[in-house]
Amino acid sequence: MEVIQHYKDGALFVSESGRRQSVFNPALGEVCAEVVLANEAEVNAVVASAKAAWSSWSETPALKRARILFKFKELLEQNQANLAALITREHGKILSDAMGEVTRGLEVVEFACGLPQLLKTQFSDNIGGGIDNWNLRQPLGVCAGITPFNFPFMVPMWMAPMAIATGNTFILKPSERDPSASLMIADLFKQAGLPDGVFNVVQGDKLAVDALLAHPDVVAISFVGSTPIAEYIYSEGTRRGKRVQALGGAKNHLVVMPDADLDQAVDALMGAAYGSAGERCMAISVAVAVGEAGDALVERLVPRIRALKVGNGTSADVEMGPVVTAAHKAKIESLIAAGVSEGAQLVVDGRGLSVEGLEQGYFLGGSLFDHVKEGMQIHREEIFGPVLCVVRVENFAEALALINRHEFGNGVSLFTSDGNTAREFSRRVQVGMVGINVPIPVPMAWHSFGGWKRSLFGDVHAYGEEGIRFYTRYKSVMQRWPDSIAKGAEFTMPVAK
Repeated sequence: MEVIQHYKDGALFVSESGRRQSVFNPALGEVCAEVVLANEAEVNAVVASAKAAWSSWSETPALKRARILFKFKELLEQNQANLAALITREHGKILSDAMGEVTRGLEVVEFACGLPQLLKTQFSDNIGGGIDNWNLRQPLGVCAGITPFNFPFMVPMWMAPMAIATGNTFILKPSERDPSASLMIADLFKQAGLPDGVFNVVQGDKLAVDALLAHPDVVAISFVGSTPIAEYIYSEGTRRGKRVQALGGAKNHLVVMPDADLDQAVDALMGAAYGSAGERCMAISVAVAVGEAGDALVERLVPRIRALKVGNGTSADVEMGPVVTAAHKAKIESLIAAGVSEGAQLVVDGRGLSVEGLEQGYFLGGSLFDHVKEGMQIHREEIFGPVLCVVRVENFAEALALINRHEFGNGVSLFTSDGNTAREFSRRVQVGMVGINVPIPVPMAWHSFGGWKRSLFGDVHAYGEEGIRFYTRYKSVMQRWPDSIAKGAEFTMPVAK
């Protein structure tokens, strides 16, 4: 049985904690590996490695750091298929979706390669009295990233390249459900010439997370996952004086206006609700049908959902793979049952699906609820599975108010043919990422990712220029030389002269 270990000082770090957890292939329902779970001493050892590497790495010129990232990017491109296969094996998403995940992660690496330009700062010559003023952005120290199971490559790439390019050292704590990609990332960084100790991996569970939160040498933590854990990490981390960026859950709505192109809206909903079995923080889980759009929308969705090709993600003709674990499958099924008990109309029931030859896999078909009401559990909570809820409203104002009342504000979309409606929606909706006739508005690498309300805890979003701000400290420098310094003490507030 393959055993997935930690990584520090440029090599595998064999755990002696005695704690392990099974890693499953969700399409087969079988154990494919075991992952070690760190104890506090092992976390401390990895932090010590990162701390020892920081002093020299932080002084490495930005151009040299960028050249290593360029090589890393090249190696990622050469190994894209292998990375995607690992993701499909342990997560279950279809292979083409896994390839897309690697591509989106690569885009952030490409952005990070340009950080020598982006780290340039401002200089003001002779602001008064022979004084010049400029600013610096300097690295923080040892940074950690705690990443979710649904994007075992892309989300680490939101963090590690940005932290490393800005001169920090980095510790990745990946999900224990699909941890293999983390070690492939480490190996490719090593091949690219990254010095030992700059990138490290701690495998583990809550014990490892708490040890990272408590360690005084970990100065910044970035997290992506569920809202309760995001809130916990933000609270515990900031209480200990760390810089924390914690991205939480979502309940993303897609508004279908009566003037929308229904064929486009249905295509968008199929991909956004059922792609990756709904296990995306940007998945659309609520369709808001405005006015007469409701009946036609549901009529077109039903046959498409029933025709979904569900199976092993390695098969070329499959559109949706399994969910990640048996426990998660059971949770989704329980939420479907709750929707029925609260009076929503279950138009398509994805429970009870059996895939021939893969009877032990964690498969669900697509489910569709109609006439879902605000306040129902299936509208309040993030299901994180292949379940789409249709809420019907009378007009645009009701749709906007419905979305703005929700506790989450991660992503949202509007399908319309009216430019004024689109403009009003994008300005007034209280959500961090907005799509107009775009169902999954994940920002490109040179912008930044993050939601509002209980979808984000912290002051800045992930990657892009917001990521540069998160992984650096701002310093202002004022300088004057002796020949320009006037004689005598001054007791008034200094002002430009």
